[in-house]
Amino acid sequence: MVADSPQPAPLETSHASPDMPEPDFSGPEEPEPDFGGGDSGGPPDTPGPPPPPPPFVPEFPVYIFYLGERKHDDPRLVTQSHLEILKSVLGSEEAANKSMVYSYHHGFSGFAAKLKPADAEKLKNHPDVMILLENRKLVMQTTRTWDYLGLFSTPASSKGLLNETNMGSGAIIGVIDSGIWSESGAFDDNGYGPIPKHWKGECVSADQFSAADCNRKLIGAKYYIDGLNADLRTSMNTSSEHISPRDHNGHGTQVSSTVAGSFVSNVTLPGLSYASTMRGAAPKAHIAMYKACWDVEGGKCSVADVWKAFDEAIHDGVDVLSVSIGGSVEIKSLDVEVDIAIPALHAVNKGIPVVSPAGNGGSRSASVINVSPWILTVAATTLDRSFSASVTLENNKTLLGESRYAGPEIGFTDVIFSRDHGVDQIKGKVVMYFEAKTNGNPMPMPMPDIVQENGAIGVIYVNNPIERFECPENFPCIHLDYDIGAQIYYYMETTRRPPKIKIGPYKTIIGESVASKVGASSARGPSSFSPAILKPDIAAPGVTLATPKIPTDEDTREFAYAGTSMATPVIAGIVALLKLSHPDWSPAIIKSALVTTAMKTDPHGVPLTADGSTHKLADAFDYGGGLVNLEKATDPGLVYDMDINDYIHYLCSEASYTDKRVSALTGNVINKCPSSGSSILDLNVPSITIPSLKGNNITVTRTVTNVGNVDSVYKPVIEAPLGFDIKVSPDKLVFNKGTNKVAFTVSVSSGSHRANSAFYFGSLTWSDGLHNVTIPVSVRTRFLDNYFL
Repeated sequence: MVADSPQPAPLETSHASPDMPEPDFSGPEEPEPDFGGGDSGGPPDTPGPPPPPPPFVPEFPVYIFYLGERKHDDPRLVTQSHLEILKSVLGSEEAANKSMVYSYHHGFSGFAAKLKPADAEKLKNHPDVMILLENRKLVMQTTRTWDYLGLFSTPASSKGLLNETNMGSGAIIGVIDSGIWSESGAFDDNGYGPIPKHWKGECVSADQFSAADCNRKLIGAKYYIDGLNADLRTSMNTSSEHISPRDHNGHGTQVSSTVAGSFVSNVTLPGLSYASTMRGAAPKAHIAMYKACWDVEGGKCSVADVWKAFDEAIHDGVDVLSVSIGGSVEIKSLDVEVDIAIPALHAVNKGIPVVSPAGNGGSRSASVINVSPWILTVAATTLDRSFSASVTLENNKTLLGESRYAGPEIGFTDVIFSRDHGVDQIKGKVVMYFEAKTNGNPMPMPMPDIVQENGAIGVIYVNNPIERFECPENFPCIHLDYDIGAQIYYYMETTRRPPKIKIGPYKTIIGESVASKVGASSARGPSSFSPAILKPDIAAPGVTLATPKIPTDEDTREFAYAGTSMATPVIAGIVALLKLSHPDWSPAIIKSALVTTAMKTDPHGVPLTADGSTHKLADAFDYGGGLVNLEKATDPGLVYDMDINDYIHYLCSEASYTDKRVSALTGNVINKCPSSGSSILDLNVPSITIPSLKGNNITVTRTVTNVGNVDSVYKPVIEAPLGFDIKVSPDKLVFNKGTNKVAFTVSVSSGSHRANSAFYFGSLTWSDGLHNVTIPVSVRTRFLDNYFL
């Protein structure tokens, strides 16, 4: 799962053999961190804490072998072919069976196996093996949401997408996540029709979960743990997790309720004077949960388990996959793409859209993940909703800060500014910390739980949004921007008596007075793997979404998770509605419809900004096409379609695929990489990104398909990036009964630019007077190669 920012405010069992030799688990315990204040004052020869233990390395690591498309329709034959490959190195069928963890035999062909590194290296050279990947861990990255997005379609219409699709009835949305808490009211099946006939999945009974926990809403639930267990020091057990589809940390339940939760009435929030109704994007769609993520090490998902979830979801008959999972992208690496991209490509090639998060590595540039063009990659925005607590000075001046404190008012109490957090200094007071830097590096500030344990009445942090901590609901913990924090600090310095402040519980503010922003943690483009492909694709609300909680002691907050993991199911649910509304649309058309109709403003018409170390106007690397506009997407006019040939073009250009790999991936020996003269810039994505313009003209080609009025004429409207020259040919696109696809070219020159530049942003819109089909244009000059600026 993508590692969401916690917001203050859960079938194939193990194939591993018990006879497999076990590694030695003995070793030193992880030392507890020292949270004491100041220097210890000990003598110079006082021994320090022991060094941390080396990372655990299993004696038999799990390796994943990708073979491409299946060569047999019978999954038993596919599995047997996998065993034969293992047997060729291990020497016997018995050893092959003991080694195998998973056989991927439904959506594609491959297997995961426990092997010695030397044996894995031998299999890497087997003629049927296309990719060898060592198993690794990925991470897990509403009431107001639909009112907020519905503001785009004013006046409200009973003929909107939700009603025209009967709220998603008949669609099956597969969710690969941390499980589900089936008893939640969000998964009530009252009023549901029969389970769709194309469904082939099942509900697996295991620890505290039975087939009876499924219904006409939650129609399938499976779990996958073998790949993760093989890489842990000790296998998970029921004392730390539910070894079943049941959710243990709440992430999967929150995602599932957001994508397709049933209506839940009378939802109340602290600080809100009225109750509202909570629902998912497609409230009558069916949910199939594939638990491949586990409540260990902060939430981890093994690639081997995730691949098995994809494999079975494709077989089971899901219509859309919501996958709030991803790794990290630090360098250009093919392996980064393999984690999710390879199984996702097989799903998309079978007509199943895959929606995944952009990641929570923002606001750093080039932090976006899940960058393959067949994946619909989602950035996270805030809503027009703020949770603000009041800080009142003794001069009766009241300031507002971000907080989820829901306790009683704290009367006037001494407040101090501190660079320390020792008990003697802060006990019985409110303590304020400013984010500071030493030699350009941020100085650590104490976490709220440490401040509370050391006796403080409350804490105020003055820092950037990207540096904000998780705060408990029962402890006054407030985040302030620098200008507000400076006012309090000035008051503290100028008052003649010891300064005091009063803190009130948070209140909810809703409406156009609250600006919508791309969240500070939402990952940003350009893609370091493929800078010519714009990512993220689209943005949706993902911060402070009110969703069901699971009944655990660990989490009593209203907003347990926030980030691109939570924005992902918003889009996945909308994708399910669009697929019902337009069953002949490919995943690429659906993505195009969303991107080309998205908004650069919030529903109140205010331009979107982007949070981070500095506030700025949001651009395409923050939100892709913009904030999703679900009603406009139902009638986009023109679309940019793609198929497997386009994806092969991408793999050959960016991932160095060979003809052999392409043939294996498609299962067709005639498929080959395009000629060397074919440019990645011509990939038919709904955007134009030119990362290396050298001054001379670059011309790119796109093809649009008419899905609007049969007889129509579109003319271009160009918003050129600052300083660049753009020309479009032809000067109009004419569609009729005989012509529903038209190609056009866009020529870009450096204009007034004479040196290496940063990216500049613009747009190209095709308009027929009714539809405005807009794609982002991003251009960067590179007069000197391999030189930054």
